[in-house]
Amino acid sequence: MSLFSTLGGSGGVRAGRTSMPLFDGTLIIVCLSLVLFGLLMVYSASIALADGPRYEAYGRFYFVIRHGVFIAIGLVSALIALTVPMKVWDQLAMPLFLSCVLLLVIVLIPGIGREVNGARRWLPLGIVNFQPSELMKVAVVLFAADYTVRKQQHMHSFFRGFVPMCCALAVVGILLLLEPDLGAFMVIVAIAIGLLFIGGINGKLFTLLLGSLVSSFLALIWLSPWRRERLFVYLDPWNPENAYGSAYQLSHSLIALGRGEWFGVGLGSSVEKLHYLPEAHTDFIVAVIGEELGFVGVATLIFAFAFVVWRGFEIGRQAIAMDRTFSGLVAQGVALWFGVQAFINIGVCIGLLPTKGLTLPMVSYGGTGIVMNIVAIALMLRVDHETRNLMRGKRT
Repeated sequence: MSLFSTLGGSGGVRAGRTSMPLFDGTLIIVCLSLVLFGLLMVYSASIALADGPRYEAYGRFYFVIRHGVFIAIGLVSALIALTVPMKVWDQLAMPLFLSCVLLLVIVLIPGIGREVNGARRWLPLGIVNFQPSELMKVAVVLFAADYTVRKQQHMHSFFRGFVPMCCALAVVGILLLLEPDLGAFMVIVAIAIGLLFIGGINGKLFTLLLGSLVSSFLALIWLSPWRRERLFVYLDPWNPENAYGSAYQLSHSLIALGRGEWFGVGLGSSVEKLHYLPEAHTDFIVAVIGEELGFVGVATLIFAFAFVVWRGFEIGRQAIAMDRTFSGLVAQGVALWFGVQAFINIGVCIGLLPTKGLTLPMVSYGGTGIVMNIVAIALMLRVDHETRNLMRGKRT
C-alpha cells in the first residue's frame, strides 16, 4: 500500500460513492493545535532558565529548539505509523511489549542507564536520552488490546484471563518502581485495566484486580517516607514548613494560577517561571498557562483534551461495531492514556492530587514523551482511517 493511498489517495474507491473524508480533520486540527500550543508555552516557560546557574550554558532557546526537533521526529514517526495496517500492529504487540520489558531491565544496569535526581529512567543515545517507560505506554496499549481479543473467551476465568495480565503488570511495575517511576506505572495500569474492563472481564475479577492495585499503591505510599510526606503536605500546602519544603512546587503552582485570575497576566508575563516554580516547562506547565492565560486558557486546554478523549472512544466504538475489536481497543486505549495522564497532571497543578512527576501529553517539554504522544495519535487516526475505508466499501 502506497503512502499516498494511505494518507488520502482515492485509488480503488468509485467516484461519487461517498463524500466521507479519509481522516477526522477536526481531531487532526485539535491535536496539532495542542502540539503547537505546547511548543509556544515551552518557549515561554523555559526562556528565563538560562539566567540561572544551572542552565546558563544552554542559552534561551535551548529547550524550545530541542522540543521543536522532537516534534518533527514525532511527526515523521507518525507518518510512518500511519502507513502500517492495524493487523500488522496486532502482530507486533507481543514482540514490542517484550522488547520494552527488556529495555526497562537495561535502563537499570549501572553504567548504562542515566541517572538524574536519583532516578534511573533514561538510556543515553548520543545527544539525546531515550526513556523506555514512554515507549512502554504505546506497547501496553497494543499488548492489552491484543490480550483482550485473544483471551475473550477466558475473560471470566481467574487463571486464564486474570492471572496472566496480573503477572505482566507485576513485572512492569517492579521494573518501573526500581527506577523509580510511579507515575508511569499508574498510567500503564490505568490503560491495562481500562481495556480489560471494556473488553468484558468478569466483574468480580475486575473488582479484585482494582482492589489489589489500589491496596498496592497505598502500601507503596505508606512504606515510602518521601511519598507519604508528599501525600500529607499537599493537604496543607500553605503551612510554612510545607511551603518551603515538600509543598514548594505546589504552593508556587497555586500562586501562579491565582495570579492568572480569569484572563491571565499576558503571554510571556509569568513571574513564577522566573526560577520560583521548578519544572515550569515540564510537569508544571499548566501553572504557567494558568498564570499567563488565566482560567479561560486552562479551561480551553481541558476542553481540547476532553474532545481528544471523546473522539478516541468514539473511533474505538465505531471500529468495534464493525468487528475490528483490536483496532477499537487500541483507539480507546490511547484515549484512556491521554485522559488519565492529563487528569493527573492538571490535578497535581491545581492541588487536587498529590505531587507526581507526570508531563502533560502533547504540551509539556519532553523528548521520548512527545514523540510517543504523536505516534499514539497516529495509531488512533489509523484506526479511524481503516474504519472509514470499510464504510466506503474498501478493504485495507
